[in-house]
Formats: sequence, structure tokens, C-alpha cells
Amino acid sequence: MSAFEKISLPGVKCIITVASGKGGVGKSTVSANLAIALARNGYRTALVDADIFGPSIPKMFGIEDAMPEVYDVEEKQIMVPIEKYGVKVMSIGFFVKTNQGLIWRGPLASNALTQLLENTQWGEIDYMIIDFPPGTSDIQLTAAQKFTLDGALIVTTPQEVALNDARKAASLFNNKDLTVPIIGIIENMSWFTPKPHPDEKYFIFGQGGGAKLAQELNVPLIGQIPLIAEVGEAADKGLSVYSQGNGEVIEAFDRIVSALQGKG
Repeated sequence: MSAFEKISLPGVKCIITVASGKGGVGKSTVSANLAIALARNGYRTALVDADIFGPSIPKMFGIEDAMPEVYDVEEKQIMVPIEKYGVKVMSIGFFVKTNQGLIWRGPLASNALTQLLENTQWGEIDYMIIDFPPGTSDIQLTAAQKFTLDGALIVTTPQEVALNDARKAASLFNNKDLTVPIIGIIENMSWFTPKPHPDEKYFIFGQGGGAKLAQELNVPLIGQIPLIAEVGEAADKGLSVYSQGNGEVIEAFDRIVSALQGKG
């Protein structure tokens, strides 16, 4: 395959990646709840867990024990995604035990991602969200080189150490040979508001980091998501932010959905 050939995903209108430079910034939580938010707003949505070595999306959706149907078409195995909350989900996590680590070199992991994307029966999809692993590795390069990515969202937390890594993630998409447009910055864990004092904000990880990065990259800051304990607790139980009902978090995700409208 030449550098100019792309694999087509029939029926998929728009592919948006969610990336970060480092782990621990809540990227997968953002990916999962963004996909659910898109579905709740009436969009046909898919979510691909591209973290081959550390898949977490099945856990966040409460579908760890699910096993996708697989059938043969012209000597190719086609997988049927698992659907929950109106989102079609595919992850390598469905095919390995939760306590099993994959000891693969980069090419094997890249091939696994290609198969997850190309050999899944997606149907008609308005938005496909790809949850990238942290960093700038073979996975990101494979996706950008083999598939037409319509945009990238960079997730960071406000502190400078996270910004430094987010800049590295952004530099991959700005590479002249990849040309994936950065749609905007999502700042996670922007502030903490204790339940007994809903009008108070504590900027535990600093303040203004997301806006600073957005200005540097000349892209919008499209979301600031507060640090809410219930969000992480919901993810551990396979629930969405909509199930734990924090209006501030729900509004943040709905604003991100509004910023994505027209990209597909």
C-alpha cells in the first residue's frame, strides 16, 4: 500500500481521534462519554478502543464479558460490534482475558488496529471516535496513514507537565506528512467543586493550561470538564456521566458535541 492509499470504511462519515501525550489525564473517560453524548444527541456513533496494550473501554461500558459475533465473508473474518448506550463498540479487550497482557511488537499491534477498524461490520455511522493510547506510537501512525481521519481532539489536564506531553501529541497531527486537523483542546479535571459547596471551585491542577495550549496551537478550547469523583466511580461500574447525573459534567460534554457538529 502506498502512502497515498487509504482504507475505506463504508458507511462511516466522520472519524475523530481522541489523543493525549500522557496517561492519567482521563482520555478514555472523555472518549467513552463523548461517544455516549453523541449518541444521545441523535448521531449514529461508533467507538474504537485503539489502546491495544491497555484496553479500558469494555470496562467503562460494563461489557467486559461480551464476545462479538464473528463470521466469515470471502475468507475474511468480520466482527459485529457490541452495542450499548446507542454506541457501537469494538476493542481488542473483547478477545483477551482481563488479566492477560499482550506481548506484541509494534507491527502486530498496528495490524490488530487495522483489523478492528476494517473488519468490523459498522453499518451507517455519523461519528466514529477512536480512543488512542497515550503518546505518539505505531498505533497513531498506522491510523493516520491508513485511514482518513477527519480531526483530532487533544485531551490534557491544566498542569504544565501534562501540557508538555499534549504538545508532543499535537505535533504528530501537525506533521506535514499526516495532515490531520486538530479540532480543539479538551481540558479535563479543570477544577474541583465539593458537593457541600457547589458554588466553590478549587483549581487543584492549576488554571488556564488548556486555554494556553489552545492559543499556542491556534485552535479552540472546546471543553473544560470538572474533576468529579462520581465520574470515575461511574466508569469503574460501566456507567456513563449521564447515569450519575452531574449537570456540570453533562453540560461540558454537550458543549463538546456542539463543537463537533458539522465535522461529519
